[in-house]
Amino acid sequence: MLSIRTDLAAEAHQLRRESAGNVTSLPGVAARDEEREGLPLTRVEVLDGAGEAALGKPRGVYLTLDVSALWRREEDVFGRTVRAAAELLAPLLPEEGPVLAAGLGNPAMTADALGPRMLDHLLVTRHLGEVLPGFRSVSGLGAGVLGSTGMEAAEWVRGAADHVKPSAVVVVDALAARSLDRLCSTIQISDTGLIPGSGVGNHRMALNRDGLGVPVISVGVPTVVSVETAAKDLLAQAGGDEEKIPGIRGRGLFVTPDNIDVRVRELAKVVGYALDLALQPGLELEDLEALLA
Repeated sequence: MLSIRTDLAAEAHQLRRESAGNVTSLPGVAARDEEREGLPLTRVEVLDGAGEAALGKPRGVYLTLDVSALWRREEDVFGRTVRAAAELLAPLLPEEGPVLAAGLGNPAMTADALGPRMLDHLLVTRHLGEVLPGFRSVSGLGAGVLGSTGMEAAEWVRGAADHVKPSAVVVVDALAARSLDRLCSTIQISDTGLIPGSGVGNHRMALNRDGLGVPVISVGVPTVVSVETAAKDLLAQAGGDEEKIPGIRGRGLFVTPDNIDVRVRELAKVVGYALDLALQPGLELEDLEALLA
């Protein structure tokens, strides 16, 4: 049996339904399809312990926005995507108080660089309180990876949070998907925090309310699919039977789009701008272009 890895609650929900015979609902889980700014949205809510057991996800809200329209270059697609993501983020954030935004990942590895590159588009205002008194205090943190710094991302974020005393923390990271179609075409927003590296089998210390003492909102984009998962996906499309495969070479390897640099660069801007609009509701997209140029 090939293992299936995904960080996306929408995919975990679909997988669980498939394994249960495509039942219409799962105990402890509520799911429905919606739309924001003309973009498809899947809302999955894990309601209780039964839901946690069914999906393997902590209870909370998971919002999965389909942003594939970005790559079809539809009309006003960048603005619509930013506004849609901002509309989803705003209700999850406290109405007031400083916010710490942490970009997780390795800037030297393009598929893992979403978080660090998001910081280039984040309107940081904590140091401008007297100059911009009407703006909410926002701090940005680039949390390095364990192999480069010797510290867990959670340690970086906890140390910064102890100093800044935020009302909430937002963490941005690259994710792993089940479906090749999801690569760089989905944004997942959740109020449950995250466990860095869990989708690629490299579990790190959790970043959540229990560990930081404040709400932790996570924003992620799937940039990789494991070779095993991609093989299953392609076999299913071709009508093959995965059970007949004695083994697969490349376990532990991951697939990413050939234009990953372009996609991560644009998605980092989308996520950064969406955070800006959610945190500074008096601003418009045009204001961000001027302030962050």
